[in-house]
Amino acid sequence: MLLRVPDVLSPEVLARCRELIEHADWQDGKVTAGTQSEQVKNNRQLPENSEAACAARALIVDALGKSALFFSGSLPKKTFPPLFNRYDGDSNSFGSHVDNSVRTSITTGAWVRTDVSVTLFLSEPDEYDGGELVIEDTFGVQRVKLPAGDLILYPSSSIHRVEPVTRGSRLASFFWVESMIRSDDQRRLLFDMDLSIQTLRRQEGDSPAVVRLTGCYHNLLRMWSDV
Repeated sequence: MLLRVPDVLSPEVLARCRELIEHADWQDGKVTAGTQSEQVKNNRQLPENSEAACAARALIVDALGKSALFFSGSLPKKTFPPLFNRYDGDSNSFGSHVDNSVRTSITTGAWVRTDVSVTLFLSEPDEYDGGELVIEDTFGVQRVKLPAGDLILYPSSSIHRVEPVTRGSRLASFFWVESMIRSDDQRRLLFDMDLSIQTLRRQEGDSPAVVRLTGCYHNLLRMWSDV
């Protein structure tokens, strides 16, 4: 499932994140790359435990906790602490790759299975040329370039890349989710059901049919979840 979640960051939180990271000490992005992806990775990242990264990460984690759409689409069991990257100058692209299946954070020591990959855009589309996130999966090839404060989530099993940035700077946060629901197909069904239930509740309230459908949702979640 490919899902756009708009307005995860308010303008005020977005501005604060940008202020924290824009002039921080960036390093070679290969530090978090696997053996295959390091061959095609050419960007910069903030050190995971740097002061700027930790402060900006806290703002993003707080915002994610308030996003019902992010929760419904990913059903997070564990979330890898958000990281930050930038594409500009000579460090401006990331070739086709698949994310590592399991990652561990140096800040928490926790292992996270990467079911869902997430990119949260921190630069506006008109601040840079190129830099599209290109995702290839069963839904076809999608080219993603969202407004600052919006995020995209997609299966971590997808082949994806970031096109070269030819003007300006592309700033983003990226991270992974280990979902309570391991199967992307099952997550998609639960997400569609959840949205339908919310719509029906607005239209009908908690009618007997809505209550039964809600019960079906939770019974499927109970059947499929790994918590």
